[in-house]
Amino acid sequence: MTASSGAPARRKRTVLEVLGAVRQPKIAVMLALGFASGLPFLLTANTFGYWLRDSGTSLKAIGFISWVGLAYSIKVLWSPVVDRVDVPLLGRLGRRRGWMLLAQLLVIAGLIGMASIGMGAGLTAIGAFALVTAFSSATQDIVIDAWRIESAADSDELGLLTSAYQLGYRIALLVTDALVIATAARVGWPMSYVGMAVLMSVGVAATAFALEPARAEQALQAKAPLWTPRGFFDAVVGPFVEFFGKHKAVGLIMLLAVALYRLPDFVMGPMYNPYYHDLGLTKDTVALVRGSVGLAATFAGIALGGLASIRLGVFRALMIGVLIEGLGTAAFALLAYHAEMPVFAAVMSLDSFAQAFAGVALVAYMSSLTSLGYTATQYALLSSTYALLGKFLKGFSGETVEALTPSHGLLGAYATAFIGTGLMAIPPALLFLLLGRLHRTPAAQPAPAAA
Repeated sequence: MTASSGAPARRKRTVLEVLGAVRQPKIAVMLALGFASGLPFLLTANTFGYWLRDSGTSLKAIGFISWVGLAYSIKVLWSPVVDRVDVPLLGRLGRRRGWMLLAQLLVIAGLIGMASIGMGAGLTAIGAFALVTAFSSATQDIVIDAWRIESAADSDELGLLTSAYQLGYRIALLVTDALVIATAARVGWPMSYVGMAVLMSVGVAATAFALEPARAEQALQAKAPLWTPRGFFDAVVGPFVEFFGKHKAVGLIMLLAVALYRLPDFVMGPMYNPYYHDLGLTKDTVALVRGSVGLAATFAGIALGGLASIRLGVFRALMIGVLIEGLGTAAFALLAYHAEMPVFAAVMSLDSFAQAFAGVALVAYMSSLTSLGYTATQYALLSSTYALLGKFLKGFSGETVEALTPSHGLLGAYATAFIGTGLMAIPPALLFLLLGRLHRTPAAQPAPAAA
């Protein structure tokens, strides 16, 4: 229903109403799907780099093999198919659920392939399975993001689903950045990856319990079939026409700001675990800190990120998020000179808090920019944009550290690279400051007369 023009603005939910909404089965499903979405990410990125470094792989090679993660950055290329086409056989579950299940099964196959082939067959072979895993994981992200947005009844519920997604996603990152490392210290990397493949069953179970979203069905049914010229044009070009038709030239500033937002997190991503290895930190130490203070800081970041988006506004939350993200990345330079447990715990806590806070703010902002009928493709456009530049640049992270090593020493090279990456937070902060002002400009103009 649409409120009349003279109706008062919709009141905000009370705390008790929000807590009541959290008990919905939909929120639990979203939590599990967020976990499934986050689980493969580090297993083809930072954690994979730890495995490679343990096996004696050079930093340069680790940096370049991280390019398998570019699958997340180009997923917009096949997102129109996910938006408009049912999966054969699995399509009987519904378009969103069918794609979810297919992607999850392929992720499981890719992880088992990485575990089975190991490092003995060489970088190319294990890299191929890592690419299958990353491609399948990116496809899963497309459909889970669409399900999250389309399943929300209103903006409040979208906020709850986004927070649940981020919580599940961050728990998965901790599992694949802490539990898997502790497990690898005892049973080896291959068996650890088999264990992660088993954990993907959480996502499979969530897909079985999920309800196919009906909110966008009318919008999709009104569109021409994909195999017709009109339908193909609408599926491939329509999302971009609609996006830029709504936002005009400001849409380009939005995309640029989104593209730069996660650079502090992404650019040095492949070097985190090799850095810990070269600092002499044990796997158990890394796992303990990530699973204790790191976990607490993540929960705090998710909660405060959502609260800041509501109370301070999304643009202020975005600016705070990217600035503390840059600070958290630069703080890793301290470990080159003080790698004691208290310092490591403090740096890890700051980074975990910053990434969680910034992640909630950015996902909420990007979700608000999509339109029904183009949900998967438009969100894939935005999420591909925020991932593309960072995932490309991170391929050079190992080469950068190695190039700085002769003049700065290995640990000094790491420290210099982390500080330089942290400074990358300044441009997106300025862009979101500009967008916040542009966003407020129309509201400052006289509104049409109302009854």
